[in-house]
Amino acid sequence: MKKFYLSAIAVALVAVLPINSQAETDLSRIEERLQALEKRAEQAEQRAATAERKAQELEHIMMTQNVVPQASQSALPAETVPKKTQKSAPGVQYNNDFGELKLYGDVEFNMDAASRKGQITSVRTALGKGNEPNKSDNWDINGRILIGLDGKHMKDNGNYAGFSVQPLADMTGKMNLDDAAFYFGQQNSWEAKLGRYEAYDMFSLGQDTFIQYSGNTANDLYGDGFGYIYMMKEGRGRSGDGGSVQLSKSLDDWYFEINALVEDGTSLFDGKTYHGYQLDNKKNVIYLRPVIAWQPNDFKVAVAMESQVINNAYGDTVEGKWQDMSKRNGYGMTVGWNTLAQDPDNGLQLTLSTAYLDATSEKDLSIGGFGLWRRAQLGYIFAHNDIKDFNSDKISSDPNSVLNSTPGKYDIHTIYASYELPQILDLDNYKIYLGAYYSRINTDTHNMINSHDNDRYGARARFKYFF
Repeated sequence: MKKFYLSAIAVALVAVLPINSQAETDLSRIEERLQALEKRAEQAEQRAATAERKAQELEHIMMTQNVVPQASQSALPAETVPKKTQKSAPGVQYNNDFGELKLYGDVEFNMDAASRKGQITSVRTALGKGNEPNKSDNWDINGRILIGLDGKHMKDNGNYAGFSVQPLADMTGKMNLDDAAFYFGQQNSWEAKLGRYEAYDMFSLGQDTFIQYSGNTANDLYGDGFGYIYMMKEGRGRSGDGGSVQLSKSLDDWYFEINALVEDGTSLFDGKTYHGYQLDNKKNVIYLRPVIAWQPNDFKVAVAMESQVINNAYGDTVEGKWQDMSKRNGYGMTVGWNTLAQDPDNGLQLTLSTAYLDATSEKDLSIGGFGLWRRAQLGYIFAHNDIKDFNSDKISSDPNSVLNSTPGKYDIHTIYASYELPQILDLDNYKIYLGAYYSRINTDTHNMINSHDNDRYGARARFKYFF
């Protein structure tokens, strides 16, 4: 078709040009130019055909291998995204007829300096989650590498099922496990989950880097001789002695969740002692933990309770009579304002949480809050403990204990701060957190606290890398 158009143009030019030597010369030049244009048009057609063929070959390869490339992205802070989607850090994803399979990782190493490793509270403030408290080392390097594997199969009607497993390689040479869960449900409607995981966070610390109030949230949280910061974690999950089952429902701006943790209830207590009594486990406990949350926009409010519902689960024999010590009922509320999702650089996050525990011979109240702006965070936690009874035959004489373990009231004050250094070496998935804290325990009764120390402080540099 192009040749026909070019020939027609040539004939028209011949018809209008005078027939002389000069005209013949002009006609010859015109024909040469037309031939050059025709050659260029053919070359362009060949290049277009080659590009189209390569695109078809690439599409065929992608369909044959079922590979979906994933763009790298920086993970948002924990509270800016729902719990179920926090693990969407950079990774490799494969798709096939059974759904999607994603492999990813999280490196976290710490360099710590502290006044001492001795605990002031019974919620693992020692450096390194695996280290024993009461050691005198002031310096420490600790950390772990997490390898995550998530699988999910979703149908066109929104039904889905999936799993998540996250082995941890500890710096000490041990292998641990973060999550190991199976879930199924319908998208944006309901979900059921079983296994090892953490339920809804009712006492968030935000961008904390040093105050290790996390870890196995249902194990060794309470210890005689130390203060207790109750944070609605006893029935949250990730137990080393049991598993959980959860049902959740999403409805517009509302979220409903009920979690049931089944475990050996004495695993909550370090050394399996409570108020000087040696606990005897009779049967496993069941913690029921319902949560209701409302988040219409940047504002969020959630209320929850957790209750141990099995009677006579554990206790001790007192004066020849069995005494049930397994009563534990907790109540909590958290309120937050978060604009980081819309503006990660200049957004503001404010959170206020409170929790109250009514347990056998003890009542505890905790109030905490933090503010995060431009990667800088400042937080404060207040805890008030009221111990009604203690076994007088087992009053602590341990010089490492902060408390003399006698009935009475005392308060714990904790201030913590952190700062994020993003994009180290211009890498979006590598950042460093700098953190510090100071914690002190006070009481009106002088003989409740051992005189040798009643405060803790330290600093940390955390190296965080996602892959």
